[in-house]
Amino acid sequence: MANVTFTEDTLRYVAFFQSETHTTVVDCVDDEKRLIFVVQEGDLGRAIGKGGENIARLRQKMRKEILVVELSVDPETFVRNVFRAYGVKKVEIEDRGGVRHATVTVNATEKGRAIGREGRNLRVWRDLIARHHDITSVNVA
Repeated sequence: MANVTFTEDTLRYVAFFQSETHTTVVDCVDDEKRLIFVVQEGDLGRAIGKGGENIARLRQKMRKEILVVELSVDPETFVRNVFRAYGVKKVEIEDRGGVRHATVTVNATEKGRAIGREGRNLRVWRDLIARHHDITSVNVA
């Protein structure tokens, strides 16, 4: 697990998110047009709010897309949580020559979105997973 460091902006986003949702944020990634918040296990429902109302309000106030991922001490569950929006079918974690690798199988119609243009989303997801678990290689099937 890597050390998570926040910039001044990220700290402000985290403080605002926590005050609006009454949840505990353990990580935040500022990815240009979107903010990805990792909340403590069990806080996902409260973070999203009834019918997604918290996310809608935060999206409007912060003028960015807001994504929320629930932390898990179990690597497979965390990877599943990161890719939740893409209809995860299966997660396999294995060691390949000293490197922990995760293969995530998602809905075929969502595979392109999970990977993103030129692999941009996949790089963000891989970095986020590596910040919390000893998994440095991720691919989408």
